[in-house]
Amino acid sequence: MNNRKCNAPFRFDIVGSFLRPEELKKARQDYREGNISLNELTKIEDNCIQTLIEKQKAAGLPVITDGEFRRSWWHLDFMWGLKGVEKLTLAQGYQFHDEETRGESAGLTSKITGENHPFVEHFKFVKLFEDENVTARQTIPAPAQLLAELQRGDNRAQTKGYYPEEEALVTDIASAYRQVIRDLYEAGCRNIQLDDCTWGMFCDQDYWAARQQEETGIEELAALYVRINNLAIQDWPEDLSITTHVCRGNYHSTWASAGGYAPIAPYLFGKEDVSAYYLEYDDERSGNFEPLKYVDGDKMVVLGLVTTKSPVLEEKEAVKARILEAARYIPLERLCLSPQCGFASTEEGNVLTEEQQWAKLQLIREISQEIWCDK
Repeated sequence: MNNRKCNAPFRFDIVGSFLRPEELKKARQDYREGNISLNELTKIEDNCIQTLIEKQKAAGLPVITDGEFRRSWWHLDFMWGLKGVEKLTLAQGYQFHDEETRGESAGLTSKITGENHPFVEHFKFVKLFEDENVTARQTIPAPAQLLAELQRGDNRAQTKGYYPEEEALVTDIASAYRQVIRDLYEAGCRNIQLDDCTWGMFCDQDYWAARQQEETGIEELAALYVRINNLAIQDWPEDLSITTHVCRGNYHSTWASAGGYAPIAPYLFGKEDVSAYYLEYDDERSGNFEPLKYVDGDKMVVLGLVTTKSPVLEEKEAVKARILEAARYIPLERLCLSPQCGFASTEEGNVLTEEQQWAKLQLIREISQEIWCDK
């Protein structure tokens, strides 16, 4: 069983990203416009991250992150940091329920490798503030997410120019991830979280209805995504906790997919070699808890019962009741609690204030202490 006193997941947990302060937003814009240097931007990022870490510790969190403050996107910045991957500007962004995102993506300039990834240096800064009470976490998009991005729309043709055979692409993505994970481990990282929207799309019946003209079915694609994720994390050290967050889209308080976990449960919960799943359960879009019966072995589940999409603070007793409901399908001792997603998966952030953000975390802390009697 995972030792929660020193490694993830924790009874009181987070997904990773936090609302960007205005000072940071302005600095990033100034840098894009050429008004400040990269060194000047980095100093501001460092100061904002240090302040954030102090707030995370004050909130009683057992884990610290950089809030993803050095990123514009939760996933694309990591992809752009891989060798052979470049930033693309598209006419159309991702389509969310009420909004379309910025039109940016990732494309290839060569074969993919993972050496000297900038996120390793980013982690080293967070590691400086680790102590006996907190673990430093690194969040990165799952390998399946990169595969999906490179095969998305017009990207597919460019990708095939470098990888005519899909298996070679899968092999190189997994190899690049193993390199980054090795480098993070050598930098002292013992907690990596793989963020993954691909599974949320599997749950959406409307999405799959629109895909019916394609030859690949859900079983075949789910098996592929499990395989590439497992290839990337195979043979990881015993003291490294690798978990995954299943996301349904989180952009400016809007969402991208809806549907319960039943279609993916046998694949994701039964076959992916992670130690815990961070699952969104903040509203009816996530379905019921019954699919949790597929979570195999002694894997943990972190219930995302407190939403980051709304400033409204949840009722404590209602959240506690839902935890006990989930415990009908998986033992209470294998459950934890967190927000359903980050507070700012992109630099725009969700529609709530920093004060409301910290109030949500205070509520989660109180509930976790009362449910599990943890200090």
